[in-house]
Amino acid sequence: MVSAAPFAVRPVALDDPQFLDLLTLHLAGMRQHSPAESVHALDLTGLSGPALTLLGAWSPDGRLAAIGAMKRLGEKRPGGGQAEVKSMRTHPDFLRKGAAAALLEAIIALAREEGLRRLSLETGSGEAFEPALSLYRKRGFTSGGAFADYTATDFNQFLHLDLHS
Repeated sequence: MVSAAPFAVRPVALDDPQFLDLLTLHLAGMRQHSPAESVHALDLTGLSGPALTLLGAWSPDGRLAAIGAMKRLGEKRPGGGQAEVKSMRTHPDFLRKGAAAALLEAIIALAREEGLRRLSLETGSGEAFEPALSLYRKRGFTSGGAFADYTATDFNQFLHLDLHS
């Protein structure tokens, strides 16, 4: 699909053992840093829907370095629809090595290819989320209001990227 040296970004199978391990790590991390009612991370069932594209960033030695997904929201409208970035998680061995950046760039490219007008995401608040926020902001995401079925709380925040700019 996309290659950003040294990571190749391509679809991930839901039954891939490396994916399952990284998803388990992701869900545990979300529960560790946010109250239960503020955790909106998708589990295996939530990641299997037809509106969702699950991608992975793979290292040259075949290790899954990072995962992420794009979830299409609602019907596509003239002028483009909206999608959400979901389940971004980098394996600890690959933190700050470009895996998440390669993955996010692939998700943005996919959204543009599909003619979507906006990418949005919901993430947590606090120190644990600062590296992710920095990544999103470097790629043009800006803070904004809640979207879809989310409600703003002290434990979350929302970022958006206009794809037509």
